[in-house]
Amino acid sequence: EGQTALTEEDFGNAERMLKEDERWQEAMRKRGVTDFEHVMIDPWPAGYLTDEDAPTRRLNRPLTYVRYSDDENGYAHPVEGLLALLDLDRGEVLDVVDHGVIDIPEAAGDYTQAGMQAEGNVPHYAQPRTDLKPLEITQPEGPSFEVNGYEVRWQKWRFRVGFTAREGLVLHTVGYEDRGVLRSILYRASISEMVVPYGDPTPSHVRKSVFDAGEAGLGVNVNSLTLGCDCLGEIFYFDAVLGDLDGKAQVVKNAICMHEEDYGVLWKHTDFRTGKVEVRRSRRLVISTFMTLANYDYGLFWYLYQDGTIQCEVKLTGIMSMGAHHEGDDPQHGVKCAPGLYAPHHQHFFNARLDLAVDGHRNTIVEVDSVPGPLGPENPYGNAWRAVPTQLTRESEAQRDIDAKRARYWKICNENKVNHVGDPVSYKLLPGENVHHMFHEDAPALKRAGFIAHHLWVTQYARREQYAAGDFPYQSRGGAGLPEWVKQDRSLQDEDVVVWYTFGAHHVARPEDWPVMPVSYVGFHLKPSGFFDGNPALDVAPSEERACHTN
Repeated sequence: EGQTALTEEDFGNAERMLKEDERWQEAMRKRGVTDFEHVMIDPWPAGYLTDEDAPTRRLNRPLTYVRYSDDENGYAHPVEGLLALLDLDRGEVLDVVDHGVIDIPEAAGDYTQAGMQAEGNVPHYAQPRTDLKPLEITQPEGPSFEVNGYEVRWQKWRFRVGFTAREGLVLHTVGYEDRGVLRSILYRASISEMVVPYGDPTPSHVRKSVFDAGEAGLGVNVNSLTLGCDCLGEIFYFDAVLGDLDGKAQVVKNAICMHEEDYGVLWKHTDFRTGKVEVRRSRRLVISTFMTLANYDYGLFWYLYQDGTIQCEVKLTGIMSMGAHHEGDDPQHGVKCAPGLYAPHHQHFFNARLDLAVDGHRNTIVEVDSVPGPLGPENPYGNAWRAVPTQLTRESEAQRDIDAKRARYWKICNENKVNHVGDPVSYKLLPGENVHHMFHEDAPALKRAGFIAHHLWVTQYARREQYAAGDFPYQSRGGAGLPEWVKQDRSLQDEDVVVWYTFGAHHVARPEDWPVMPVSYVGFHLKPSGFFDGNPALDVAPSEERACHTN
C-alpha cells in the first residue's frame, strides 16, 4: 500500500546515482553546465499520479539545482524541465526526461551577509542596519518553571515533553491546577502529518505534494538549537534521541527549546470615575522546535498561557522551491520573484492530532454557530443573533469545515461534570487563519491527502490510528488514514475522542519572500469555555513598577 519514508542515506544515493548518469550529464551540458561538483540534487518523493508510480518499487523523482560554490543558494538556479525516475532500492536511474532547455536563472540568491559580500552583490535593501540598540531579556532569579526529567511544572500547568522521529515534538498529559486539583485537558498532542501541494501543472512541479511527516519525518529533520538565536531569555533545552540507519542511538542536542516570554497585557481596566488602573502582564511558556525539510524550515511552537489557553503555532520560513521561465513569459501558476525565476503557487497543510481529556477521557463534541435571527417581534431591528450548539454524535457527522460567516468553533465537553452555573465543563477549539485546498475532487494528490478534505475530523480513540494520512503515505494510492477510519462511524457521545484539526497556509508568493522567507504564521487555540468558574488569571500578581518603566 505504500513505501517507507526517505532516509539520510537516500539523499546521498540519489545525488550520486543521478550525477553518474550519462543522460543527465548530457542534459546539463545542453544548459552550459560542465562542472557537476556543486550541483544540488534534491530527492523528491515520487507521489502517485498513475500506475507507473505504484508502490511495487521504491521510487524517487529528484530535481536539479546549480550551485557555483559550497555555500551558495542553489535554489536560485533551478534546472527546469529536467526530470528523472530512480529506483532507490535497486540503486538504478530508470529514466531521464528532458522537456526542453530553459535558461538557468543567473541572478544570485544569497541571503547571508557573508555570501552577499563574497559575491560582491549586496542589494540596497540588504545593507546591514546600524540603528538598532540592544534589547536584553534577563531573569536574574532564573525561570519560573521546574523540570524533572521530561516532566514540566510552570505556574499551574503540568505536562510532559515527548519526541518521535515522525512527528517531532509531542506534548503529553497536559493539565491545569485549579483550587488544588490537577485537571486534565490533553492526553497527547502532536502534528500527525503535513502536506505541501503545489498548484503548478508544469512537468517540474506537477508531482510536488510532499508529506513532510510521513515521507520524510519531522523529528528526523529536527534542528539542533545550539547555534543561532532561535530562543531568547533563560532557556532550558531537551535533547532528542533517534535511531540511525544501523539502529544505534543518535542524540540530537538541544532539539527542543523551552522558555518564558512576556506577551503584553493579560487583562486591564481603568475606572474612569476614580482614575484607578488595574493591569496585569501576560507571561507565556514556550515549547518549540525547528525542522528543516530541504528548502523549507518549519518551527513548531506550543504556548501555554496563564488564563488556561493553549496555542499551537507553526512558523513557516526558509527558501521557496522555485522554477525557471523563458524571458518574456508570464508564469500562469506562480509569481516572478527575480529575473527568470518564479515561485509556483502552493499550500501548506498541517494536521494536529489532539487526544483530548477534558476533566477526564469521556468527552462529547459540540459545534457552535452564531446565527442571526429573522426580523420579527422578537428581533424588530435585525440585530439579534444566537450561538447555536449542535452535537456531533458519530464519526459520519464529525467531518466539518470552518465557516467565517457563522464564526464557527467546536467545544469539547465533559457532560459528566458541570461548572458553577450548571453547564458541562469544556474547552473550545478556536480556528485561526486557515484555507481550503485547491484540488479538483478527482485529483490523485487529494486522494492521498484525504485529511485536507475537511478542517475538523473527530474519531473514537484507537491505538493504531496515529497519522492522518495513514502509516505509509510514500507512493500510496490514497484513501488511508482519516477517510478510512471514519467509515466505521463510531459513536462520539461521552467517549474517548480524538480531534484532528487541519490548518493551512495559502502561498501566492511575493518578491519579498525571496531569497529567504520572512516568517508567516498559522495555527489555532484551545481556550477554556466554561472549564473554570471565572477568569483563572485573576490571581496573577501586579508587576513591580521598576519592571515596567526606565528612567
